[in-house]
Amino acid sequence: MMRSAKWNRTVVIVTTLLMLAVVNWAIWQKERHLAEGEIVYLELAPVDPRSLMQGDYMALNFALGDQIQTMLHQAESDNDLLKASNGVVVVRLDEQRIAHFQRLDDGTSLADHERQLRYRLRNGQVRFATDAFFFQEGHAERYEPARYGQFRVNTQGEPLLVAMYDDELNQLGETTK
Repeated sequence: MMRSAKWNRTVVIVTTLLMLAVVNWAIWQKERHLAEGEIVYLELAPVDPRSLMQGDYMALNFALGDQIQTMLHQAESDNDLLKASNGVVVVRLDEQRIAHFQRLDDGTSLADHERQLRYRLRNGQVRFATDAFFFQEGHAERYEPARYGQFRVNTQGEPLLVAMYDDELNQLGETTK
């Protein structure tokens, strides 16, 4: 009986340490992604900005996602493309690092000004990293002029949303004076 209790305690300790290691590894990867990822701006598309049930947040939809949707619907004869839940889009970055749709990734080599961005199809909608930007309750007016989402994109094309920006690429929110 005593041996079983020691074994159980050892299993619990090892499992806990393993879980902590996995969680810390994931945090380290996200922090590295935010620190080293390439800055890319995606233009927002109109969407309802509030939900009273979950506090204040801005529901996000991106113009690039709408362009991808259009291309996917035009490719209706390609059933594999339509059934995909994830994909890659090739964008061109202008001098301000704003992403512009080029094509769905077809394996063609990228030009110097082109980048790949991973997207996900969820409930028939194209999503980049998230579909909402949460902010402190009562601060909605600070984000009303939002026109761009700033992302950090890693070498695999995975975007992480960092902040919201206005039409002149001024950051909105806490740092805005």
